[in-house]
Amino acid sequence: MQKRSYQFSNSGVDYFFNASFSDLKQITDPRYTFIITDENVFQAHTKRFKNWNTIVLKPGEAYKVQATVDTIIQQLIAMGADRTSTLVGVGGGVVTDLTGYVASIYMRGIRFGFIPTSILAMVDASIGGKNGIDIGVYKNMVGVIRQPSFLLYDLAMLQSLPQAEWENGFAEIIKHACIKDASMFRHLEEATFRTYRAKKQLLGDLIKRNALLKTKVVQLDEFEKGDRKLLNFGHTLGHAIENMYELAHGHAISIGMTYASHISESRTGFKHTARVTSLLDLYGLPTYASFDRKQAFENLLKDKKKVRNEIGYVLLERIGKAVVHSIGIEELRSIITNIEIRSIT
Repeated sequence: MQKRSYQFSNSGVDYFFNASFSDLKQITDPRYTFIITDENVFQAHTKRFKNWNTIVLKPGEAYKVQATVDTIIQQLIAMGADRTSTLVGVGGGVVTDLTGYVASIYMRGIRFGFIPTSILAMVDASIGGKNGIDIGVYKNMVGVIRQPSFLLYDLAMLQSLPQAEWENGFAEIIKHACIKDASMFRHLEEATFRTYRAKKQLLGDLIKRNALLKTKVVQLDEFEKGDRKLLNFGHTLGHAIENMYELAHGHAISIGMTYASHISESRTGFKHTARVTSLLDLYGLPTYASFDRKQAFENLLKDKKKVRNEIGYVLLERIGKAVVHSIGIEELRSIITNIEIRSIT
């Protein structure tokens, strides 16, 4: 187990790479720890949860809502959780979002940590302190920014992941490459899923590289006043359509990155949309898709990045270099309406 510690504005976070679930008992006392997971993870790894206080949720984005929060809190009260307790979210992005949110409001805040079990959670959702829930089709409309005490990375937890979840996670890896790491973008172009699934060390290095990339961005801008906004590449339109069609998060963000690349062409002179869409396609992700543009735009107007009559849109200047442009609402409506659906050639 390799430990690395990072300091944020009000707290430190310990990262445990090359770790095992069994190492959790060295980090937190099982007697005063409450694990939150979902049915899919629990059924795939039942033996690991033996002798741990465990709350098992229904899986999926549809349950990342206030009703689930209320249920978790009622169970914590019944199980005797108090201000000295620790919550541990063991799962993907939905579980980590819920766990961090509940821990931030239960008894006005208790300690929490994560064992991410999906690539998406390992490289993105568990990092940075954003915890929250959805309100209807509006993603993460309610939440807090509060850092976990620790993150434990056990690659063995990925063995039960279906192919769709590999695709889901690699969307965020490709996003990181697009905005901050041209070298990683080239490595991804030269590889495939088979490359990473066959070589555990290579996968571990890729996950660590992405986890630390996001961590360093967040350290410099924890409350999203500057560079952290770049992590929203593909998310503005992606979030607007994700819950409309019950899309996997990575699939929605992939479509969002495709459209953002096209907007970049006219706004920044970006010349590599074809490379972005080809890489997304290589990892099984959707790019050009039909969707109700009018409804998507109405959802987009509720985006947290909208300020009065403009929205901060993350665009690419080149592979590995992203910028935020303020785009007027009416101009954005015209852009989204008029982008032509193409096919990858």
